[in-house]
Amino acid sequence: HVNVVESGGGLVQTGESLKLSCVASEASSDTYSMGWFRQAPGKKREVVSCISRYDGSSTYYRDSVKGRFTISRDNAKNSLYLQMNTLKPEDTAMYYCAPVFYPYAWEPCTSEFDDTAWGQGTQVTVSP
Repeated sequence: HVNVVESGGGLVQTGESLKLSCVASEASSDTYSMGWFRQAPGKKREVVSCISRYDGSSTYYRDSVKGRFTISRDNAKNSLYLQMNTLKPEDTAMYYCAPVFYPYAWEPCTSEFDDTAWGQGTQVTVSP
């Protein structure tokens, strides 16, 4: 399976911005739809955003991040990004990227990773 490495997290204040990056191990990663997920302490991992394979023409955002987060991809760099603006304390979580199953643009994607395949993630902490 494709391996990923996430980066770009940090500690910021409410209203500030961060840009997360995810680099995939395979040169053919443009054939994968990709997604960002997050997991807060004591909560289940949830999907944040999804982007379709190849040209990334389809995207999905969970309601709580619509208008604040933007997902994008650069296939030449095997990279996925998540621009996060106007951050809120409830965005605090460990963020992960993964290849996803994303058949319908209007529905959330699901990870193709099993429990052992997730990367290390990158921590985002938003102080009040």
